[in-house]
Amino acid sequence: LPIYTITRRWLVQMLQWVPVEAGIYRLNRVKDPESVAVSTPGRDESEVTQTYVGYYEEPREYFLSTITTIVDIHTRISDLYSSPFDQIGEQIRLTVETVKERQESELINNADYGLLANVEAGQRIPTLTGPPTPDDFDELITKVWKDPAFFLAHPRAIAAFGRECTRRGVPPATVSLCGSQFLTWRGLPIVPSNKVPIEGGKTKVLLLRVGEARQGVIGLYQPGLTGEQSPGLSVRFMGISRSAIASYLVSLYTSLAVLTSDALAVLDGVEIGKYHEYGYTYR
Repeated sequence: LPIYTITRRWLVQMLQWVPVEAGIYRLNRVKDPESVAVSTPGRDESEVTQTYVGYYEEPREYFLSTITTIVDIHTRISDLYSSPFDQIGEQIRLTVETVKERQESELINNADYGLLANVEAGQRIPTLTGPPTPDDFDELITKVWKDPAFFLAHPRAIAAFGRECTRRGVPPATVSLCGSQFLTWRGLPIVPSNKVPIEGGKTKVLLLRVGEARQGVIGLYQPGLTGEQSPGLSVRFMGISRSAIASYLVSLYTSLAVLTSDALAVLDGVEIGKYHEYGYTYR
């Protein structure tokens, strides 16, 4: 598995996180919403249409996934070398950062609940010519047109999109979010993540709608953990062995749910290695 350096983890920050008390989130979905009948009766005593809303009897249940590790620190190290830096605090901090980086990777790539594994077939579109063009991004917006929140792409895909915009003379605007600058398209920020996979010089671009009220994509976590450091993350002291090694258990409980199929769309086959040649003859 790849080892990631510490990043800003924008995806984790921009999702709405919903607490799951029992470790399971049940997603109820309407069966055949097109079959719900309504009428517009005239000014008479005609009968009002009768209908009902059916739900799937066995809804999908999302179970929280665990990301965990044990940090071993010899007490001699923590006793002798904790100035000017707290050895225990620093080792746990770096371990927690690695766990959170793995969390973002799982939110995108997990085979069960990850974003890429939960895109409906009708929400996948190929690129028109290979590189990501403004036309491709416009087509992606048509798939998530109800309150889209942001694009998610690898930094190299964002660079390739910028080249295509420059070629067409439509450089994308920027917006400031959380103290950082993001490129935008049609007012939607393009959020970078190095966890979006690249295979054979090709990658993917995602477009999300987020939030439980908007029936979008939400993150799930377990609240009220013993030794909780942040939502869903706990650090517990496990004791000291007879070899004078202190152990700390770091655990993160997380998952992700796509509440409706039109909350997520993917642009497939995005080529990131094409560059344009420009004339350089001067008058």
